[in-house]
Order: sequence, then structure tokens, then C-alpha cells
Amino acid sequence: MPDARPNFFDFDMTKMFADLRFRPFDVEAIWAAQRRNIEAFSQANQLAAEGMQALARRQIELTRETFEGFSALLRDLSQPVSPEDRIAKNTDYAKQMLEKGVNHGREVVSIAAKAGTDAAEVLQKRATESLDEMRTLASKTAA
Repeated sequence: MPDARPNFFDFDMTKMFADLRFRPFDVEAIWAAQRRNIEAFSQANQLAAEGMQALARRQIELTRETFEGFSALLRDLSQPVSPEDRIAKNTDYAKQMLEKGVNHGREVVSIAAKAGTDAAEVLQKRATESLDEMRTLASKTAA
């Protein structure tokens, strides 16, 4: 015996609105605008993900460079030298690491900011287009 109860989720919203004789707004235009909104969110998400991947790759490279530099320092420290030379080498190494740390920090922040900016530009552009579309739809409805 088949189930006589209809499925609550088995209906088409566009058919429901298509049967209305008086439509205060263009349903197809609204659906199209929403599709473009979703596409913009998807594109912004893709840009953000790509930016974060680039950031992770660069951080791995910077970490590798840091460990290589630290290994070189440990090799140098194992060599017998005078205390004055050792202090001079350690001071130079500390100075180089400080400069590299600041530069690497700037680079990482720059990559992250670019990723966020690119994604925000896509969303800002779509928001502006969406407001223009709403204005156009409103003027068509009023006419």
C-alpha cells in the first residue's frame, strides 16, 4: 500500500509564486541575484583559501630557513674559537635573526592582508551590484 502522505519538502517554490496573479516583485530576477550572491561568496571563499595556503607555504619556508640558520650557528659554536670571536659571532647572529624576524613578520602580515583584501573586494563589488539591482527592481515595480 503506497504512502498517501505527501512529502513536506516535495514542492516547488517557483510554481507557488508563478500561480499568483499579482506579483509585487520579479521572482526570477531575485533568484538570479541570489545565485550571483552565492557565486560571489564562493569566489571570495576561494580567494581567501588560496591566500591562506600561500601563507602556510611561506611560513613553512621561513621556518625551514630559521632552522637551517640555527643549525649553522650550532656548527659554528662547536668550533674552538676565542671568547671574543664567539661573542662577536653570537651578536651578529642575534642581529641577523632579529632583522629576519621583523622582515618575515612583515611578509606574513602582507600575505594575509592581501588575501583578506582580495576576498573583501569581491564581496564589496557584489554588494554594490546587489544594491543597484534592488534599485532597478524597485523602479520596475513602481512603474
